[in-house]
Amino acid sequence: MADRGRVRGSGTLGLRLCLCLLLAGLAGLVSCGGAPATDSPSRADVQRLLDRRAAAVLDHDPRAYAATGTRTGYAGPAAVPLAAWSYEVTGVGRDGDSVTADAELSYRVEGYDKAPVTAARTLGLAQDTAGRWSVASERPAGTAGEQLWDQGVVTAVRGAHSLVLGVGQPAARLRSFAALADTAVPAVTAAWGTDWAGHVVVLVPKSLDGMAGLLGSPASAYRGIAAVTTGETGGGARAPADRVIINPEAYAELGAVGRQVVLTHETTHVATRAHTDAATPLWLSEGYADWVGYRAAGRTPRQVAPELRQTLSTGDVPSALPADDDFGFSGDPDRLARAYEGGWLACRLIAEHRGEAKLRAFYRAVGEHPQRAGAVEGALGSVLGTSLAAFTADWQAYLRTQLG
Repeated sequence: MADRGRVRGSGTLGLRLCLCLLLAGLAGLVSCGGAPATDSPSRADVQRLLDRRAAAVLDHDPRAYAATGTRTGYAGPAAVPLAAWSYEVTGVGRDGDSVTADAELSYRVEGYDKAPVTAARTLGLAQDTAGRWSVASERPAGTAGEQLWDQGVVTAVRGAHSLVLGVGQPAARLRSFAALADTAVPAVTAAWGTDWAGHVVVLVPKSLDGMAGLLGSPASAYRGIAAVTTGETGGGARAPADRVIINPEAYAELGAVGRQVVLTHETTHVATRAHTDAATPLWLSEGYADWVGYRAAGRTPRQVAPELRQTLSTGDVPSALPADDDFGFSGDPDRLARAYEGGWLACRLIAEHRGEAKLRAFYRAVGEHPQRAGAVEGALGSVLGTSLAAFTADWQAYLRTQLG
């Protein structure tokens, strides 16, 4: 009786406390404060939330954006001329107290992207006391690369044939990249033809680390590499526009000619992407891009290919065209240089002895092959009327003549 009296004497507070603990342990459906607590929002709820957030980005409406959650990141892409921006929720889950949504961001840059560019994203979600969900954070999913606006506020500079987007870079420097790109685009069209977009998007992050972040790779993989081109190979006519990504630290070490050659080289990759696939060896894709880059540079083979020239001076002539493994960024830099030089000289040999039209036709014929095996051999026979063995011998003789 006394024990029962003490329980009663505590009033309803103890009963409420016990009931709260019991319900929380059994079902997790209510909290002691009385606000509803669900495990996670439905996918449909999150989709509606992200639809509102995407609309706010396209409408340049900061208040509507803030109504969907954190404003962090809103200013980043504000200067980018967006034609489309949307999310597709692929999953919602809880890990302890954290609720996240996985989504695919699709966006299209006005006037540059033929189809949406996609990026995997992870969004942190938060719930207020009224049970409403909002976006607390957004970041690249897993090992996916960053978007430029993840690194800060983007500055945009338009050229005649280019759009340059930069973070942490003065506008004057971005204009210098636009000038280089505006020279590169007509040069590429003169060599390759008009069956490509005829413009290029250049991304200039603040540093090498920023470049690596965009590529989702360690910075050590790109140290000393002035620029790379992203994109889906074999994407066909509807492939999104590639991005030329600059390493500002390595680029600053180049002279005027080198800067132009590099940007023309990368722009060539943009132009040839629809005709470049798994059948295309790197000696051809990189060699052709270098051939276009140096086409009007006024540089001799001895100037452009010092590493191969050094090798030949010892009497060591390469036994075969460069293999794909020779083009690894993280390997021996001298081996990498010889691979680029060898690919360039192979393409120069075709252009000089067979004509530029034959070189273009050869490139396209290789890319049309359904697989790597037999692609080069078939195109050598059908376009150039030769065999791989004979072409390799011609290339070796060309190296001796041009670099001896």
